[in-house]
Amino acid sequence: MTRTVFALLAASIVALAAPAASSRAQSGAAPGAAKKRVMLRAAHVIEPRSGKRFDNAMIVVDGEKITSVTAGGTAPAGVPVLDLGDVTVLPGLIDVHTHLSGESHDYYTDLFRRSPIDAAVRAHIYAKRTLEAGFTTVRDVGAPELIDVAMRNAINEGVMEGPRMLVATLALSATGGHGDLNNFSPYVHIQGMSNIADGVDELRKAVRTNIKYGADWIKVLASAGVLSEEESVGAPQYSQEELNAVVTEAATWGRKVAAHAHGAEAIKRATRAGVASIEHGGLVDEEGVRLMKEHGTFLVPDIYTDAYILEHGKEIELPDKMIEKERLLRKAQNVNWRRASAAGVRMAFGTDAGVYPHGTNAKQFKYLLELGLTPLQTIQMATSNAADLLGWSEKVGTVAPGAWADLIAVRGDPLTDVTVLERPTFVMKGGTVYRSAAASDSVPR
Repeated sequence: MTRTVFALLAASIVALAAPAASSRAQSGAAPGAAKKRVMLRAAHVIEPRSGKRFDNAMIVVDGEKITSVTAGGTAPAGVPVLDLGDVTVLPGLIDVHTHLSGESHDYYTDLFRRSPIDAAVRAHIYAKRTLEAGFTTVRDVGAPELIDVAMRNAINEGVMEGPRMLVATLALSATGGHGDLNNFSPYVHIQGMSNIADGVDELRKAVRTNIKYGADWIKVLASAGVLSEEESVGAPQYSQEELNAVVTEAATWGRKVAAHAHGAEAIKRATRAGVASIEHGGLVDEEGVRLMKEHGTFLVPDIYTDAYILEHGKEIELPDKMIEKERLLRKAQNVNWRRASAAGVRMAFGTDAGVYPHGTNAKQFKYLLELGLTPLQTIQMATSNAADLLGWSEKVGTVAPGAWADLIAVRGDPLTDVTVLERPTFVMKGGTVYRSAAASDSVPR
């Protein structure tokens, strides 16, 4: 891709997002700008890592960080109070498997009639929806033409509203694999950046290329998948030697690896190689569970996406083959995911956002209850567990002094009804309020 086209992609995102961000900047509350000290008052707070809930909560935010959290008390002299009323405050939620650069509407139109520029000019909408839905941090695990890198940078620079982003950009795929264009005429070719890589040397170069252009994480497609034209849904697509090389090379550059893997053998190969997380993992077997437990590998079960595909696959014009592959997966997933959870495999919250409409990520919480998890455990998946996977345990996923002031509030008790997480009344990221239904609001918006 030419330097000019890449510039257009980045400029499209920034230009469309700029008006809202500019307005916030003029109010003195732009992301990254100096923020005033404020105290939040709420009826309840849940600290997920400890599982404790306490009442009459007072949270002091100074700039971008939390400085104190107490039960009861009064505001320090001269510090304005933001009274959130009868709500429960939690850390901002984290989704570790998103694709903010796109959204499924019509499979073949999305594939053949839209370009990466179409994706770029829409991406800011998806980022804002995600943030306002209470997801203040995401790991984005695949985007065309480095759109995710441009989004992350624009958000960090304060010219675009969206969650904190860690990005993987171009996923590594084998020729004919999940990330390749399969079962079309050999004369059908989509121009653009690609990380189709085979063999140890090509994979090492692909890892280095992604990092060169700004990847925080490396995403490898270790198995076949649902939304692609291969015959299988879970067959391994890289050898053990190849996956070892991906993880080793990524580690050399200080990066971790997320592995897309549905099938049992692919899961085991990726886990032995040392990936940090298995994405999907619906066909994991007993040996795979044992290996994941031994290696400390996280499992990211995207149960809401699977349900969405079966319910809406026809509406978004998915080929029958893909819907059938999803149907086969759903027959086994819950049993296998329950087995992994019962064995102590740590699970993080990831939804494959973009397959379903962005901003509805929290609908996954109720589906996770099907795995025998408690509401608290599902909240921990999207807070403390996710933060541990990302290596940001001290920064996000917690309501504690020193953490970023990424906070949400909901009406009701999410420890008894997780669906209240679908309707946040208040969202703060880094001390800036992005959504508020506060009883009294003294913070610039």
